[in-house]
Amino acid sequence: MQMVFLGTSSAAPTVERGLSSVAILRDGELLLFDAGEGMQRNFIKAGLGMNRKMKVFVSHMHADHCVGLLGLLQTMALQGRERPLEIYGQPRLKEFLLENMRIINFGLTFEVAIHTIEKEGVVVEEEGYQVSCCEAKHSIPALSFRLDERDRPGQFNVELVKKLGIPEGGLYSRLQRGQDVEHKGRVVKSSDVVGPPRPGRKIGISGDTRPTDKLAQFFKGCDILVFESTYAHDKLQKALETSHSTATEAATLAKQAEVKKLFLTHFSARYDETSALVQEASAIHGNVEAAEDLKVVDIPYPS
Repeated sequence: MQMVFLGTSSAAPTVERGLSSVAILRDGELLLFDAGEGMQRNFIKAGLGMNRKMKVFVSHMHADHCVGLLGLLQTMALQGRERPLEIYGQPRLKEFLLENMRIINFGLTFEVAIHTIEKEGVVVEEEGYQVSCCEAKHSIPALSFRLDERDRPGQFNVELVKKLGIPEGGLYSRLQRGQDVEHKGRVVKSSDVVGPPRPGRKIGISGDTRPTDKLAQFFKGCDILVFESTYAHDKLQKALETSHSTATEAATLAKQAEVKKLFLTHFSARYDETSALVQEASAIHGNVEAAEDLKVVDIPYPS
C-alpha cells in the first residue's frame, strides 16, 4: 500500500503546493480523498493512471476540496478512461456534479456513479477493506474518513505441514482458511499450523475540522493519521474563527487517539516551509512528518 499526497495547501494554491488531495494505492485500486482545483496535474505527475479501478471520497463542499473533480473527469475522458468511477460525498456533492456535468460538455467515456452519504458509519464494504466516515467540525457540514483493512490470515507453517505428511493442494487451502483436515486417518487442526490473524492497516484522513473527542475516538489506533494543520498554535484564534486546527491540536488529538504516525497537511499559504509546525507537533507526538506535494509514503503491514 502507498499513500501519495497530491495537494497540501489550504484555501489557495502556492508555488510549491496544490490544493487538498490524498491518494491511497491498494492492490491495484486507487482511493482518492478530496480533489482540490487543479489536482489532476499532480495526479498525472504521480503516474497514478487514469483508467484504474478508483473510488473518490469528498470530505466537504468547499472549493479547495471538490472543484478539482471537474478537471479530473475531463482529463480522464480525454485520456479515454473506460472503467466506471465511484464518487462518495454528501448530498450537495451530487447536486454540484450533476449540474456541472449537464452544463459542461465533458464527453465522458465512462460511467460515473455518485453515492450520497446520508449518515456516519460504513461508506464502502469490500472484501479486503472498508471505508467509514465520521462527522467533522467545520464551518459547513464535513466528514472525516477512515480506511480499515480486514485482518489477514495468520502465518501458514509450511514446514510443519510437510512434516505432518499433508500433500500440497486442496488440503493446504482448507487449512489456510481455518478448516481442520483429515489425512490418512489423522486430523490436523488449522490452529496448529496457522498462526493468529494478522491485523490489516488503518489510515485516518481528517479533511477540514476542529479537533474533537469524537474524532479522537474515530481515529483510535490508526497506523497513519493525516490531519489538517492549517496554522501554528500562535494562530489559535484564527483557527477557531475558521474552524481549522493548529499543529499542536493535531498532535494532541493524534496522541489521544494513540496513532502510530501523524502527517500534517492543509497548510496556510503564510507558511513557506513547515519545519516549525513539525517541531511544534513533535513536542507532543513522537512520530510527526509534514506532507509535501508528490510525497510517496509506503505503508507496511503492522509488525
